[in-house]
Amino acid sequence: MRLALSEISTVGASFEEDVAAYAAAGFDGIGIWEFKLPEDDPTNLELLHRAGLAVANCVPAVPSILPLRLPGMEGPPDVRERIDALCTSMRRLAAYEPESVLVITGPLGDAGSRDLVIGGLREIAAAAADAGVRLGLEPIHPSQRETVSFVNSIDDALALLDDAGLDEVGIMADTYNLWEESTEALAAVAHRVTGLHVADVPAEPGRTDRVLPGEGGTRSADLVRALSDAGRDGYLDVEIFSTPDRFWALPADEAARRAYAAASVLLS
Repeated sequence: MRLALSEISTVGASFEEDVAAYAAAGFDGIGIWEFKLPEDDPTNLELLHRAGLAVANCVPAVPSILPLRLPGMEGPPDVRERIDALCTSMRRLAAYEPESVLVITGPLGDAGSRDLVIGGLREIAAAAADAGVRLGLEPIHPSQRETVSFVNSIDDALALLDDAGLDEVGIMADTYNLWEESTEALAAVAHRVTGLHVADVPAEPGRTDRVLPGEGGTRSADLVRALSDAGRDGYLDVEIFSTPDRFWALPADEAARRAYAAASVLLS
């Protein structure tokens, strides 16, 4: 596996600062968050080329079909507008030749919400296929069912994609989100995993941030090993959601160095 760092891990830095810090730390790739991308895509691509960074997993500017219930990340309230934005992101992000582009459902609202998600997934999958990018549906940690997504397990993701008739859409795996999944369950869908985000659940009870792999125990290592043993290759993309007084307080270069050191251990 190759190593990448997702840009949300250095949320306060610019795209240009991320590229410089990640390349200097030794990463092979960058996990792009579209909200950080400057508008000039050719210039962005040239910057990545000069830095020697490929693109791992991309997070669209509007990442979910249904509105999120997270302060500052709600996005447009209209589902039609959100689906259109996601389709536009598939076309834009294709130029970066990413390993995958992800989508999440958002939390359920009224009784028709699930049908809206199924219809939206079909449209987004078609846009992704036309653009030549691999789309992955990301299951989200069960604690965020009411705020981020009603898809909270591998089985949830497979069932939704089956209902939508989307065998070609894969699963975006995240060791934090799949913390309670068995290694056997993850290995069984290794052929369908489009990308891999890695972070640990903090050992300290009550915390809702994420920590570097290894800081919360061996769970991330177990899940990564299960995928590797099942034949999955690709990017190991460290993704740390934090707080202003923890990991997000670090300068981008220091955060990248620490993330690279932690990720490297998973490959040893």
